[in-house]
Amino acid sequence: MSNVAYISEVTTEKQSYGHQSQLKTYYDSKNKIGWFLMKGAPRPSFTLRLLDDISDYLENVKQEMVETNGEKYDYLVVGSDVEGVFNLGGDLELFRQYIESGNRQGLLDYAIKCVDILYQNMFHYDLDLTTISLIQGDALGGGFEAALSSNLIVAERGVKMGLPEVLFNLFPGMGAYSLLSRKIGFAAAEKMILSGSIYSAEQLYEMGVVDILAEKGEGEVAVYRYIKNASRASNTFKSMQKLKDICNQVSYKELADIATVWADSALKLTSKDLRMMERLVRRQNNKLEDSA
Repeated sequence: MSNVAYISEVTTEKQSYGHQSQLKTYYDSKNKIGWFLMKGAPRPSFTLRLLDDISDYLENVKQEMVETNGEKYDYLVVGSDVEGVFNLGGDLELFRQYIESGNRQGLLDYAIKCVDILYQNMFHYDLDLTTISLIQGDALGGGFEAALSSNLIVAERGVKMGLPEVLFNLFPGMGAYSLLSRKIGFAAAEKMILSGSIYSAEQLYEMGVVDILAEKGEGEVAVYRYIKNASRASNTFKSMQKLKDICNQVSYKELADIATVWADSALKLTSKDLRMMERLVRRQNNKLEDSA
């Protein structure tokens, strides 16, 4: 069966559900899936506008769940509307501006805004649903952190993921260590962060970071196959999610305290570190031009 035929079998046509400046959203009523696809501008990173768009969308989801007695959504899937890129992470240009002006509050506010979304995503917004990250392009830095916060990670072969913050003398401060250490252990998480290495989806699948490895171009099919399988044993799947919530607890305070360390550490970056940050921004821009 072709990919197109399979998707048409398990879903109705996704209905456009909203269109914000840096986010596209759809709703699949047959499978009760909310899709939200990130764009980001001028590059696919977590701009303040994108973070606000995501927060607004998720508040609407929670309100709709209240209005429908928890019936409207079973899944929320975050993906990308940019070819070849899931998300390139924090807004490095904004970070540089805050650091050069000594704006600690701006850095901390940004970090807490990210933590607010990640923490809710980890615990599926206190709702009876499953959060899924669909990675069909590179996920770096904060983009990788965001993916890690979902209850399930589906990644296509060949995509790259990693935490390159050490290249400009910083660390990923919005959940990476907390989330990775609970998946692969504290030593492995520390090694990944300090190395700044970029990993393939295949490597991360073998390590246990990626839950489902899909063939290139078949990520969406893999999501629907998972949902179809889960529906056949829904009690088991839902119970396992509750067990994972109990056994892999991360407190909001833990994430907020780490974000505070991150903001203070960012202010200690040197001019050399900031020049490296600028070079990474240029590389991101070049990557987008090459894929256009």
